[in-house]
Amino acid sequence: MSDNHFHGRLRSAAPGLFWLGVVMALLGLAAILFPIVATLAATALVGWLILIFGLFALFGAFSIHGTGPFFAALLLGLLALAAGSFLLFSPLTGAVALTLIAGVILMFQGAFELVFAAEMRPARGWAGMLLSGIASIVVALIIIDGWPAISLIALGILLGVNFLTTGIAYIATARAFKA
Repeated sequence: MSDNHFHGRLRSAAPGLFWLGVVMALLGLAAILFPIVATLAATALVGWLILIFGLFALFGAFSIHGTGPFFAALLLGLLALAAGSFLLFSPLTGAVALTLIAGVILMFQGAFELVFAAEMRPARGWAGMLLSGIASIVVALIIIDGWPAISLIALGILLGVNFLTTGIAYIATARAFKA
């Protein structure tokens, strides 16, 4: 195995990467087994995060001087509050929107993992990362193709598959670089 700075950093991070992989794989299995619960949980989590951001942005607006920046920050806070509230109080419709967003994010994650695998090559474990990247891109294409009809279960299942494959790739990478 070629030893360089990147490989040395992976070797030192291997134990943490292994346990992160285990947790991600277990969460992925749970999401696959209970897709509706996983979809609604993801929608609620995102709703709460956006709502909390909106509150901070709204209160932060009052510390900004100048009419234009104040109203821009105020509008951002109000829009975030509305979006967070929408996701929390209309979780089924919110799941449709989040499913499409997830498809786009998974496409970018897959591209990142393909580049990461190319950087790791020829070290052991690079093929696992390559497969994870390919799986992320396939998942993204499935989401986009079936949207919006499959939104209630798709987000949970597809996020579960993504977490599972990413977890397995992290475990394989950690084992390949075990100190």
